Order: sequence, then structure tokens, then C-alpha cells
Amino acid sequence: MLAKIVSAAILGVDGYLVYVEVDVNNGLPSFDIVGLPDSAVKESKDRVRTAIRNSGFVFPVKRITVNLAPADTRKVGPAFDLPIAIGILVCIGVLKQQDVQNICFSGELSLDGAVRPVTGVLSMALAAKSQNIFTCCIPKDNAEEASLVKDVDLLPISYLKEVVDHFNGNGKISYAAKTNLSNEPHYDVDFLDVKGQYFVKRALEVAAAGSHNLLMIGPPGAGKTMLAHRMPTITPNLTTEESLEITKIYSIAGLLNQKQALVTERPFRSPHHTASPAALSGGGRIPTPGEISLAHNGILFLDELPEFQKKSLEILRQPLEDGIVTISRAASTLTYPSKFMLLASMNPCPCGYFGASGNLKQCSCTNSEIEKYLRKISGPMLDRIDIQVEATNLEYSDFEQQSGESSQQIKQRVIAAQNIQTKRFALHNKNTANAPIRNNAHMTAPLIEQFCNLGLDEKNLLRQAFDRLGLSARAYHKILKISRTIADLETADKITTTHISEALSYRSLDRKYW
Repeated sequence: MLAKIVSAAILGVDGYLVYVEVDVNNGLPSFDIVGLPDSAVKESKDRVRTAIRNSGFVFPVKRITVNLAPADTRKVGPAFDLPIAIGILVCIGVLKQQDVQNICFSGELSLDGAVRPVTGVLSMALAAKSQNIFTCCIPKDNAEEASLVKDVDLLPISYLKEVVDHFNGNGKISYAAKTNLSNEPHYDVDFLDVKGQYFVKRALEVAAAGSHNLLMIGPPGAGKTMLAHRMPTITPNLTTEESLEITKIYSIAGLLNQKQALVTERPFRSPHHTASPAALSGGGRIPTPGEISLAHNGILFLDELPEFQKKSLEILRQPLEDGIVTISRAASTLTYPSKFMLLASMNPCPCGYFGASGNLKQCSCTNSEIEKYLRKISGPMLDRIDIQVEATNLEYSDFEQQSGESSQQIKQRVIAAQNIQTKRFALHNKNTANAPIRNNAHMTAPLIEQFCNLGLDEKNLLRQAFDRLGLSARAYHKILKISRTIADLETADKITTTHISEALSYRSLDRKYW
């Protein structure tokens, strides 16, 4: 007898339907799975056989063939245990085919028949909905995550026997309740904690308002890391669309918190400087998301930037421009989203005290040591960092002064500026099939020409800066983008020389250090 069960799998960050075809016929006893299964899928036959027996059913001693269609795409993971078991139960008459029609099954089976959670359930539920399948039978521990998908009914189960009892009328599984999409973040830190560093705080505000990349250079103890960890507190709350995008990635990576199905805080990823290129970009035999994808719609903070491997840093160049990362392996080629704000910090030299003033230690590094240290950051990589600011050492008087603005005060200005940008790009996003542009930092050349018009005085100032600082074409465009963001913070329609002057002050470290 032949049974057909609907399931789902993950390709990149998106799900796609897999049709599990199970045939049980007379012949020498065997259990074969075809359709490009990986090791975890091949091993499912042992889990399925034992789970069916321990659930109180008779496992057929016949020739069993399972086909996972489409057969030209590799199937990964244990999520096919449940649909395979359901297919076998249909073939031996325990369940009826019509009862399990148009239901997407996904779950890993334990040997005692318990259904264990799997990764990527959110993407699977979205894939089922896109193919007009509006009921999913999933592990109970994944129910809260999958309930984020509207118009899809969920049957959360803990044991295989529950499915049989449900469809045979011996017990009913209650549909899972929908999760409340509340995306209000909670932070334990605030910009009120930071003394001094007003210029750096202003630069962080501009970076948050336009999603610009930022580099802080300064001696040890100047507060660079402290400032960086408070950056998420001034960024706007995630939209529902952004939250779902991030939740899909975290679900596939197995990092989703079981107690909180929806990611409500902007990601803040801070990998150690020993992180390999594969850890940053993603990798493995079957590519999985790396740090730059886990930071999608959020912040990637690289502390002690020159200590990272040069190869790791160069990997960031293309994702910073394109907002995606493509990973090619022998098994598959996958593309993951990676539109993030790069936040980095570094010392000015190996000892950290080059150019330090006041009572700090004197620099003990030679010129060649300093040059070698700074050369770890390549020119092309540095050119992709919009804002470069110096965090100077604090004086004692800074600690006696009152604290500056709170994160909430700064956040209100950032939100107002981003609302302006949302309206600005609304028409463009409506008329394009490409990924929507939400911030000034992601403007394309035509959009820069359209929204960054300059007067005669502004053009003269920028021309002088271009010649004197030796700016590249990319740096020229970045200054225009930063100027547009500064104007948005002041709710100004036009970019003025004041806005350009401030934007240029965020690029002045090139000549001092490089």
C-alpha cells in the first residue's frame, strides 16, 4: 500500500514542502529511504521502527520504501521521523489517508515514541501556508514558535500515539493558541551610565539613525566597549516583519529561546577575535548561518578589530555592500541575509597608548610596530566603515559632571529620523522587487542623486574635502549618506554645509592613523 504525507524542510532560511511517499509491500524485509537523505535522515528508520513498536503498534515485517520528493534536493535532519512514521501507520491501516491529507507533519521521534522539537519550524509553517496547507502537526515544544504564523492551525503533540488517538476519535488534540506579537525590548543598560565621550555619543546617534557602520579608536579604558553595548538601546524597536526575519534565522541555527518564540530585541552579536572565517560567514558541510547572518537587522560588534584574522575581516567586505552572504559547499550553495550595522573598536597601537594625553601611560611601540598593527585593517575594509571616531581618555572632571541624555531621549530622535527615511523610500520600495531599503546607509547611487541634492556652497565644501582628504568614490557617497542622516535628525529638508562639516569630521581619522 502507498501513503503520501506532507512534510517540510529548510533551504537557506526559507522552507519548502517535502512529500514523503511510503510504500509497504510484500517481499524480503527491508527499510530503504531514497531522495538524497543525509545521515540523520537515513538513521530515522531505526528511530521510527522502535518508536512505532514502543507506542503499542505492530511494525510491518515487509519491504518498506520511503521516497522524499523532490528527490534532487538533499534532505537534512531528523524532522522527517514523524511523517515517515505516519506514512507507515497509514499503510498498515492504523490511520486513514484522508484523515492526514493536507496536514504538514514535522518532528523527531524518540525511541519511546515521544516527539522531540526540531529547528526551523517557523520557516516550515510559512512554507506550508504558501502552498495552501493550513494545518501543521508539530512537536509541542515548537508550538509557540510556529504560532507566529497567521491562519495556520497547529496540532502540538508530545507522543506519536496522540496523533493516532486524535484521528481515530479516542482523544482530541487542542489547537495551539496564537502567540501575542509583542516586540517591546528590555535592556539593563543605558547611555546615562556613560560619563563624557559626547562626540562619540553623537556619532553613535547618527550611526543608529541611518544604520551606518562605525569604528571607535581609543586607549584602553576609554569606554569603547561600554558604549558599544549600549548601542541597541537607542535603535528603533523591531517591526513585526524584521522580528520574523530574525526569528527564522535563529530557529534554523537552533538558538531560539524556548521561553520566547519571537525575537524582540535587535541582535547584538559580539564574536571573539579568535572567530574563524567560517564562524563569521557561516559554513559546514551543509552551510549554517554565521555571525553576520545572526546579526541580520541588528549589530555586529567586533571588539579589538586588528586582533581578528585578516581573512575573517575581508570576508565582511561583500556582505557589507550586498546585505547577503552566499556560501558554496560541495553539498549545496545557500544564501543567507546579512544586512547588519558593523560596530567596531580598536586601540591605536599594540600597547594602546599611542597619542594618549593626560596621566595615561606613554606609548612604548615603535613606528614599525604601529604601522604593522594598523595595516591589519585593509584600505578597502576601512573604506566601508562610514564613521570613524576617536574615543579619548577621560579626565577626572568628567566623572563629576552630571550624566548626559538617557537612551530613551536619544532613541526618540533616532525614531523620528528613521520615520522620515521610511516615508522617503516608501515609493521606491513599492515599485521594486528587490529587498526594501529602510535606512540612508543602504541608498543606491540613483537614490543618493535623488535625495542628497546639494547647493553651490555645499558642493564647494565637499569638493575641497574630496581633494584634500583624497576620498574614494565610495567615501564620497558615504559622506553624502551621513549628511542626509544628520539632516534627518534635525528634520531638515535640505543638506547644508553644517551637516556636511559634521559628516566630514567623522572621516578625519584616516589621515591621523592611516
